[in-house]
Amino acid sequence: MQWASEDKLIESTGTCSIGEHPLGVEDCRAQLSLILNSADFDATGREHRFLGYVVEEALSGRGDRIKAYSIAVEVFGRGESFDPQTDPIVRIEAGHLRRALERYYLTSGQADPILIAIPKGGYIPVFSRREQMAVAQPPAPIVSPKVAERAAQGMAWRLLVPTALVAILLAVGISASAWWRNSTRPGAPEKPRVLVEAFDDAGGTLATGAVASGLKGEIVEQLSKFREILVMESAPKAGDTTIFPPRFVLAGGVTLSADAFMLRVRLINQADNSILWAKSYNGPLKVAAFTAAQTEIANSVSKSLAQTHGVIARADENLDVSKPPDDWAAYVCTLSFYGYRLDIDPERRSSARTCLEQAVARFPSYATAWGLLSLVYIDDYRFEFSADPASSATKLERALAAAGRAMELDPSDMRARQAKMLALYFDQQVEAALTLGKESLEINPNDTEFLGEYGERLAVSGNWKDGCPMITESRQQNPGASAYYETDLALCSYFGGDYLQAAMWLERTPAPRNPIYHLTGAAIFGEAGNAAKADRERAWLEQNQPELVKNLRQQLSKRLGRPQDAEFMIGSLKKAGLKIAD
Repeated sequence: MQWASEDKLIESTGTCSIGEHPLGVEDCRAQLSLILNSADFDATGREHRFLGYVVEEALSGRGDRIKAYSIAVEVFGRGESFDPQTDPIVRIEAGHLRRALERYYLTSGQADPILIAIPKGGYIPVFSRREQMAVAQPPAPIVSPKVAERAAQGMAWRLLVPTALVAILLAVGISASAWWRNSTRPGAPEKPRVLVEAFDDAGGTLATGAVASGLKGEIVEQLSKFREILVMESAPKAGDTTIFPPRFVLAGGVTLSADAFMLRVRLINQADNSILWAKSYNGPLKVAAFTAAQTEIANSVSKSLAQTHGVIARADENLDVSKPPDDWAAYVCTLSFYGYRLDIDPERRSSARTCLEQAVARFPSYATAWGLLSLVYIDDYRFEFSADPASSATKLERALAAAGRAMELDPSDMRARQAKMLALYFDQQVEAALTLGKESLEINPNDTEFLGEYGERLAVSGNWKDGCPMITESRQQNPGASAYYETDLALCSYFGGDYLQAAMWLERTPAPRNPIYHLTGAAIFGEAGNAAKADRERAWLEQNQPELVKNLRQQLSKRLGRPQDAEFMIGSLKKAGLKIAD
């Protein structure tokens, strides 16, 4: 665990007695109470229970029992059949909890003498004593009148920048005034930069040089289709401070045999020279076959590295912000959106919306942020179940406007296209949505996030035959789990008549707080004749989402394209015990 340099840490795992610096168990419990009752501990109720459980288990001498299985069963209410290998809910919630703890200790917990953390790789808490040391105050900023005017206009935005960033900037001696002057520059915020180096030519022959050059060119082309990253073919010149250096380098080498080639490629993190990803590819040297192999390799590399839950995005979950990009906070907004979408947590949607709204206010030409903001507005529309037509129309209009703006700014941005497709679909422009989806997939067939979303649109519009295999393929190829996949596949099995498989998919979803999860569950169990589980889902819906139950026909009609699919699901929900007017 790393903190700003003014903190001296003494660590111990699973106990509150720390060598020459003993900590009483009750002191640790008091620290836990401070955290759980603080407004700066930005965590859900489930994450509060998660932290309380693991701390109490550790303080009671039962640290060896703290496993993903016990947390899932004891805290999240999962059944005894829970399998952490197929259900990532504990890992996802642990990530949220770690970030909430970091934020707490860099805000209202700055002076707390006891630190509680949950190191990556496990769930056993670490207790630390913090010895405070003096921190020099930064000089007063010298700001020009123009910058001061912009600063006043953007004060709300500045409050958004992670407190962790400010603390680390102070710790490494970077002037806060310099950071803020830098962050007020117009344009687009910094994105992860990837330098694709020329691949080593082991043989030094014309043939190996041609193969190496061809492979690099194809990889650059495919990576460049992902607008969330910036691809570079050469490093900035020495002394050039106008261009940020790449954080990642893709390097490799080519070797040839009599009739085949091998490419060994690796992604390197420039911060510490660690290898984040490496793979070897083989292919034939015959011209026609080589062209196909070259494309296949480039597709594989780009899928692994650049998609929304790929190697680069996962590396940035722990980005060292002591050397911030041009606008760290705006880039963090995109990461927070993807974190929200992993489990579709409604409690996180509001913060993601605020973050993205402020990002586009400061960077009006940031197409990706406009696209992600539209997707949040779409979630506002489809997960709000009031029958108020004015409120629903306003939410959908905002989604359409944001998606349109994103497409105007960058027609190649896949998040812009994804948002536009969804907005059109929910605006009942189904054919236009599907046409855009097909066209977009042709632009970047390696974007498995889009593949899954387009597959879902096809399926729920009534084309289950073509849409469901796309969802399956997206789930298999996307390194990050999305809360949509399992519920979508449960619907695919349900409308295909396989209720046992539908139940299996449903129980794997990492988003059990999503009302559509419970609606789908009620339909599946109702149709399958599983009275106990159907009644459980019915009770949850009636207690937690009475507006959804009241407006079921309207909600299903805007989600399912074919009236016969909506009527079939209504019949299943009636079998689950829900009272639905004819």
